Amino acid sequence: MTSNRLPTLGFVGIGVMGRSMAGHLLEAGYPLHIYNRTRSKADALVSQGARWQDSPADVAKASDIVITIIGFPTDVEAAYLGPEGIIANAKPGSILIDMTTSSPKLAQQIAEAASALQLQALDAPVSGGDLGAREARLSIMVGGEESTFDQVKPIFEVMGKNIVYQGPAGSGQHTKMANQVAIASGMLGVCEAVAYAERSGLDANRVLESISSGAAGSWSLSNLAPRIIKGDFNPGFFVKHFIKDMTIALQEADDMGLDFPGLTAAREAYEKLAASGGEDLGTQGLYKLYQASE
Repeated sequence: MTSNRLPTLGFVGIGVMGRSMAGHLLEAGYPLHIYNRTRSKADALVSQGARWQDSPADVAKASDIVITIIGFPTDVEAAYLGPEGIIANAKPGSILIDMTTSSPKLAQQIAEAASALQLQALDAPVSGGDLGAREARLSIMVGGEESTFDQVKPIFEVMGKNIVYQGPAGSGQHTKMANQVAIASGMLGVCEAVAYAERSGLDANRVLESISSGAAGSWSLSNLAPRIIKGDFNPGFFVKHFIKDMTIALQEADDMGLDFPGLTAAREAYEKLAASGGEDLGTQGLYKLYQASE
């Protein structure tokens, strides 16, 4: 990958965020091979010039750099490890980038397995939701070898704006866990603020004009509270995936001897929402618990 040609990319996971991320790479001129468990979700990208492959292994065989953004750590493990995985089928010298929010320990395991075959691996989870993916302004937090990060940074710059190298393998995932910890309790506050405003008879949108630019301001308040007020609970990020993230964060916190009552309360609330049928809502769907209490 020392010539002037753009490297051939592989992209596994054409979901809510992956669809936009892969689309930006295609628009930037990168040759792109793609795979998704539900093929129909990839049809639009194929019509724009992406090449369909029948498995993650086939994507790896065709690509210089493989990017994945899939669902759960079990999915990541299945995609990367084993005889039919990406690592075993990647071309010599390939770079493997997992952008799924996953386990730091699994990221380290993948990096070790890749290194044993003279491959390079980065963990590079993202934040910014569906809107950040569509507008190519994701925050990307990266773990792995810094020289590998430097090599692929132009690719990250096609998908995001705030791109920070965090440290060795697993560091990107640890950073994303800190991000999710900050969001989790904050979403309780966002929902409670909207519920308070509406129950007191105020115009909730007008309340947001006052509080979103003050000390209470946050990305969730500015971007998700308006969706709540509109009754829009479509997923920019699925409840079921947020529960997965909070579970990983609580496990890692426990391993470090940390007690997180705020995160614990948030996970309990989201688990209640999921049990009531809300696992495929966006994270702002938590507000439905407050509607149910009216």
